[in-house]
Amino acid sequence: MLSYRHSFHAGNHADVLKHIVQSLILNALKQKDKPFVYHDTHSGVGRYDLNHEWAEKTGEYKQGVARLWQQVDIPAELQSYLDSIKVLNNSQNLRYYPGSPRVARAHLRKQDRMVLTELHPSDYPLLEQEFHRDRQVSIYKEDGFKRLKASLPPQERRGLVLIDPPYELAKEYRDVVQAIHQSHKRWATGIYAIWYPVVNRCDIEDMIEGLEGLEIRKILQIELGVSADSNEHGMTASGMIVINPPWKLESQMQAILPFLKNAIAPTTGHHTVKWIVPE
Repeated sequence: MLSYRHSFHAGNHADVLKHIVQSLILNALKQKDKPFVYHDTHSGVGRYDLNHEWAEKTGEYKQGVARLWQQVDIPAELQSYLDSIKVLNNSQNLRYYPGSPRVARAHLRKQDRMVLTELHPSDYPLLEQEFHRDRQVSIYKEDGFKRLKASLPPQERRGLVLIDPPYELAKEYRDVVQAIHQSHKRWATGIYAIWYPVVNRCDIEDMIEGLEGLEIRKILQIELGVSADSNEHGMTASGMIVINPPWKLESQMQAILPFLKNAIAPTTGHHTVKWIVPE
């Protein structure tokens, strides 16, 4: 199935959480001069026009990034994330929102590179156009998990893999566990960040149970919710499961999440930072 189109959801609360965590991890990788690789299994189109009819139809960004865009006192930890958005917007008006490839590109140095995969026939040409002639970017039109398996271990031996499938099918939760199982065998020291939506909590619990069964250490869970769990109202929360997280990430997110909750969902929001498997 390839019916999911992220343009309807770009800049929502789930994107905000995902891209903040992504930015913090990339910042940590930049603390050393050695090169790193960023690998994105489900890249999308790279950037999104929030004035597009699809974005306006749902208006999800208005309860997401737009809430931060209007804030005055922003925690310092969010600055690099916001900078990746400002690069695409020439004025104070928020029109363009970066997908995860654009967030990553804003963090790359001359010695770093990124690998992008996108299978959707409509999204792939737009992604290719976005990074046309960028020598630090490799783009593949193929299954993201297959390309990941073929790309590991990377020559840099340092880097981040972002895994964020659309979860249109229940099997995709199992596919994520299998991908981590195969990838960790090839590259045990890499950082893996798995994004997930909370639509049915049981799916998340099953995925976490599967990850626990892999006997991998250092698995951190970060979650931001806008309302209580429900089987009737779509996505109520989203989260990031990070394997081999940078040592500061836990404390950084503990400091950031209360701010995000108050900015995005002050009355119904909730957040979590906890170890699924400690070191």
